[in-house]
Amino acid sequence: MPILRPDDALPLETRRILVAGTSGAGKTTLAARVGSTLGVPHVELDGLFHGPSWTPRPSFVEDVAAFCAQDAWVTEWQYRAVRRMLARRADLVLWLDLPRATVMRQVSLRTISRRLQHEELWNGNVEPPLRTMLTDPDHVVRWAWRTHSTTRARIAELLDLQPDLAVVRLRNRREIDALLGALRVSGRGSA
Repeated sequence: MPILRPDDALPLETRRILVAGTSGAGKTTLAARVGSTLGVPHVELDGLFHGPSWTPRPSFVEDVAAFCAQDAWVTEWQYRAVRRMLARRADLVLWLDLPRATVMRQVSLRTISRRLQHEELWNGNVEPPLRTMLTDPDHVVRWAWRTHSTTRARIAELLDLQPDLAVVRLRNRREIDALLGALRVSGRGSA
């Protein structure tokens, strides 16, 4: 199946949806909006992965398996340990392929805002001090810069493994809003 545009017809059965993109692209925001629009559960994978003090939770893979065993859901497509499992269950992938400048602006502003407000993220964790953007090579802002182009390769690999999986490429806010509008109008979320 070719990569779809936001105005292309979607498969009739779209109850298990992944949102792909680099850090800061807006995966969680879009997944939450899709979940709300369709009336399907959304879980934030970062919340399942990060335990207190940013330690990985030992039950992460099992928690994701239990979540994706449901008939309907939406979540982010990330974390190597569960990417394949999620993709096998998915009906649809929404690929946030936003320009690097857009992603960097979003992830930087989000990180700064969270840090200044001492916003609790997952399991008591907060953003580290802002100076770590310069000192930690795996800081989320530096990670977003370094990994911006990796999603394209992952999508290509996914389509090689699952050629019938529908993937919608979203390149800007207008396309995202158009897709959400189409989902709303179609009534796909009604059971």
